[in-house]
Amino acid sequence: MVSSSTVLLPKCYTLARTPMWDLLVEQIRRDVRQLGFEELRTPEEVNAAMQRKGTMLVFINSLCGCSGGIARPAVALALHRGPRPEHLVTVFAGQDREATARLREYLVGQPPSSPSFALLQDGRLVAMLHREDIQSRTPETLAAVLQQWFEQFCPVAPQR
Repeated sequence: MVSSSTVLLPKCYTLARTPMWDLLVEQIRRDVRQLGFEELRTPEEVNAAMQRKGTMLVFINSLCGCSGGIARPAVALALHRGPRPEHLVTVFAGQDREATARLREYLVGQPPSSPSFALLQDGRLVAMLHREDIQSRTPETLAAVLQQWFEQFCPVAPQR
């Protein structure tokens, strides 16, 4: 029986308090780092990264199903073919909240969205995909969109 003073919490709130949650988050972080992304975990790290010249792919990562089932596999596919950005950076929405908030300050005029991808050229936003753009695609079709960005804005493939 649930009394009127009982607070019902979503399952994810309970899971967030367990070691299993920490393992899941760390595995997701590791998967993205293995693709070559630099994690930005503080506002200061975001500020430093945003000063870089050249092309930069920003991945706002999240724990949702469309991030794990579409966004992360898509970016892995896209980065293994053709040109790629000079810089790959990521923040983890819901985990590194201050870093994510700071990054969003650089994406002027864009609503908060996770997961999402932003392509910057010399600090200027040139392309953006929001959660609703990601949810409607397969990993393969999303990878094709990212590759089109890279072909348009990253004409020379940097040395790997």
